[in-house]
Amino acid sequence: MPTNDAFGWIDEQAALRRRAGLVRGLRPRPRTSTLLDLASNDYLGLARHPAVTAAAAEAARDWGAGATGSRLVTGSTALHAELERELAAFTGFESALVLSSGYAANLAAVTALSVPGGLIVSDAGNHASLIDGCRLARAATAVVPHADPAAVRKTLDAHDGSALAVTDAVFSVDGDAAPLARLAEVCRAHGAGLLVDDAHGLGVLGPGGRGAPAAAGLAGAPDVVATVTLSKSLGSQGGAVLGPARVIEHLVNTARTFIFDTGLAPAAAGGALAALRLLAGEPARAARALRVAALLHEGLTGAGLSAVRPDAAVVSVRAPAPEAALAWAGACRSAGLAVGCFRPPSVPDGVSRLRLTARADLDDTQVAEAVATVVRTAPAEAFRPV
Repeated sequence: MPTNDAFGWIDEQAALRRRAGLVRGLRPRPRTSTLLDLASNDYLGLARHPAVTAAAAEAARDWGAGATGSRLVTGSTALHAELERELAAFTGFESALVLSSGYAANLAAVTALSVPGGLIVSDAGNHASLIDGCRLARAATAVVPHADPAAVRKTLDAHDGSALAVTDAVFSVDGDAAPLARLAEVCRAHGAGLLVDDAHGLGVLGPGGRGAPAAAGLAGAPDVVATVTLSKSLGSQGGAVLGPARVIEHLVNTARTFIFDTGLAPAAAGGALAALRLLAGEPARAARALRVAALLHEGLTGAGLSAVRPDAAVVSVRAPAPEAALAWAGACRSAGLAVGCFRPPSVPDGVSRLRLTARADLDDTQVAEAVATVVRTAPAEAFRPV
């Protein structure tokens, strides 16, 4: 017999989440805050930079509050084109395509670059947007062990046909970097393409923050495509796909999250362009973000906590359980420090963590304060046994 409650199953799911300590909720942040922020992805401290906010405001005045339509109808402006040219030039790729989010950029790239009968080889630690792209793609997907070029090679050896390897450049949970040069070598030996999500590499890795593909000598390669977000190092919103001009033209004609989505708001495009120009003119920002991450790691591990050595700006600190991670993050907030809290199902290995994001605009005193707060509020079980 059917019940009268069409969504009664939602209550059961909510009860399961409560029992597992996995309930999530929204916490609107105020316009101003006294918290020391190590939770956001504002790696270079540009989200509130006067030049960036002024450019965003100017773009809104010049072009309007919204793009007014999809990029193929009325949503493309001269500002979008300018941002695409400068993004491609800065990162070393031939061409770029701006979308409304990094998530949309990954869906576009994965789905448009896969074919029926083909194969996608996806790292087990990939971001949810890449995973969802694989689920929507017309090709079969093989998930391989994390950061393992040998596993990619073995999988490609068993496949005869079109193939695409997909990986984060820097993995958002632990902050470790993918072995891009070795992955590219494996892909080239099999005639496969390589798609790199450089959301956490742009602005931090590579010469002057040009990104992980540039650091690996892969920027501009004919068989490499990268995606980036404008919402982390560039302090704005949106995403982009970078690659050979023929790949970008293909996406314009086939990528559904580009064709059927409203274009990026002009304010976001203007802010991102201003931030990109600041980064190009101040390359020391990238080096400082890496230095802050190293200082955080040194302080936390020196105190006995288990933290993964960062390859970019993400510093991950392991917590003993989901409930402990949530309480730990709350204790940090009460002490004046905002940190991220990652719990299942957001973490592929099921291990809960605090995630601290290094920012180039933090001074050494603020870094030391952050370390002291995390250590002081840590549950006893979080410390490594002596």
